[in-house]
Amino acid sequence: MENSQAKRNNTDQIILPADILFEDDHLVAVNKKPSQPVQPDKTGDLSLDSMLREYFRNKYRRAGEPVTGLVHRIDRRASGVVLFARSRQALVVMNRLFSEGKVRKTYWVVTATLPEPESGHLEHWLKKNERLNKSFAYNEPVSGASFSALNYKLATTSERYYLLEVELLTGRHHQIRCQLAAIGCPVRGDLKYGYPRSTRDGSINLHARSLAFTHPVTGEPVVITAPAPEDKLWKALAL
Repeated sequence: MENSQAKRNNTDQIILPADILFEDDHLVAVNKKPSQPVQPDKTGDLSLDSMLREYFRNKYRRAGEPVTGLVHRIDRRASGVVLFARSRQALVVMNRLFSEGKVRKTYWVVTATLPEPESGHLEHWLKKNERLNKSFAYNEPVSGASFSALNYKLATTSERYYLLEVELLTGRHHQIRCQLAAIGCPVRGDLKYGYPRSTRDGSINLHARSLAFTHPVTGEPVVITAPAPEDKLWKALAL
């Protein structure tokens, strides 16, 4: 057990070729593991952007620091697609596409509660509490809150759990976690938003499944899809 745990931890500290979902001269997308912070945080653990720069240094052996401009973020305990820009031009354009809502963002979520109805549209006003690092959902506008919207649908079920496919229409702090908890469907393992038990590895079953957008340089359509983590529950539920 100790050897397998050490092996898992070691692979969490590097980016492998299999982790790269898309790469060209302007963009690179990584399938983030649940244990990896996207950027440096107070834990001091190695971040995904640092690992990516090391990956490029080893792959290309070029002088100078590789460009890895972070386009968006996902929660540390979540998994899935994280997109970086490899050129200044691509970073500027991708930031605009995200801010204008021109990137389709799809997530997979495991919950132990079946939502009612099984598919729908959620709208809340979310307000972040900095001290708690937590967002709170309101049904009406309140001071300091941001309008938040998503679509969801039931994708598949197992004996005990439900897999929801979520289309994120806005990008707020802990948005999916907070909005699903507000309708009584907290993400599996998410103690902060009301799930009763943690998972064995401390992750939450929230997976950034795909991004779809127009390439910032070529103008071609791009769809990037991330396989779910390799564990029994995801395998049982993944489509």
